[in-house]
Amino acid sequence: MPVTLLDDVRPDESDHPFLPGMSRGWLMPWYDVVARFRGLGRLYRRTAVVAGVRPGEHVLDVGCGTGNLTREILRTAPDAVVTGLDPDGDSLRRAAGKLRRRPAEVTLVRGFAHRLPVADGSQDHVVSSLALHHVPLAEKVLLAGEIARVLGPGGTVTIADFAGDHGSAHHHGHGDAAHDGPDARSSHAEPGGPHAHDDGAHRHRPGGRQPGHGPGSRTHDADNADGGIERLLAGAGLTDARAVGRMPLLGDEVVFVQARRA
Repeated sequence: MPVTLLDDVRPDESDHPFLPGMSRGWLMPWYDVVARFRGLGRLYRRTAVVAGVRPGEHVLDVGCGTGNLTREILRTAPDAVVTGLDPDGDSLRRAAGKLRRRPAEVTLVRGFAHRLPVADGSQDHVVSSLALHHVPLAEKVLLAGEIARVLGPGGTVTIADFAGDHGSAHHHGHGDAAHDGPDARSSHAEPGGPHAHDDGAHRHRPGGRQPGHGPGSRTHDADNADGGIERLLAGAGLTDARAVGRMPLLGDEVVFVQARRA
């Protein structure tokens, strides 16, 4: 089925900083190769399973990058209606190439996470993987408010991101995802999440990455520590914000957080 590509960047946003998934645009052709090599497929798959999207539901993937999480969502729910958002047009074109063989309705939008390109109450799910830790706190707050706006009653947001405590997977003895129980059975997201915004020092995408995902590169993941993602979502008026699973990744630990709109 054809994939629709749209550009939602306004003139006053044309210089908005974002970071390409590989930290340099010319490296992006290698993005998916690196993702496979670093085992990020596990994260994408688990994120899709934790989200629990059902056929026919509407999903917004914030910081969709080259479409890895979107593709996993469509594997679990082939008839879902998915919108992917990312500021990197080259990544979106790569995503379109991957997703054209899917029988689902997919729209890919170039834009930023502080202004989600969907109508109020129109989404059953919002998902995001490895994006939030590249977003300054002020923009995280805007994103959380936008998530609350676009979710319909009973809608769910699922965020997978670094827990903000570097190396915690080792410090806590977490050797595999199974330690989290049922919700940990599968787990997946992106190599450096293709989403991010920035405070000016780096180019970021709507939930994106910095020069890699190593411990020294995650400028804003400290905001996630000690329940920071849960507090962010609860502060936007979403309910039942809680961590539903964890998994080790890239020498660190990823937390899966969900919340709902009442």
